[in-house]
Amino acid sequence: MPEISRFLGIIIAMYYRDHRPPHFHAKYGSYEIVVSIAEGVVEGRFPRRALQHVLEWYATHRQALLV
Repeated sequence: MPEISRFLGIIIAMYYRDHRPPHFHAKYGSYEIVVSIAEGVVEGRFPRRALQHVLEWYATHRQALLV
C-alpha cells in the first residue's frame, strides 16, 4: 500500500493508476473510506472523531494532492 501519511492510527494511501476520479483511501482499524480529492466527498464508514481528523488532514493537504 503506497502510504502517504500516518497519524493517530489512521493510514492515508493513494494507489498508482487507481480508478478515476482522483482520490485517496483512509484506513483506521477495520474501517476504510475513500475521499475525492477535488470535492472532498467521502464514501464508506469511519468513526466520527477519526473522520474529523481525516477531513482536517485533507483540508491542510488539498493543494498538494491536486498537483
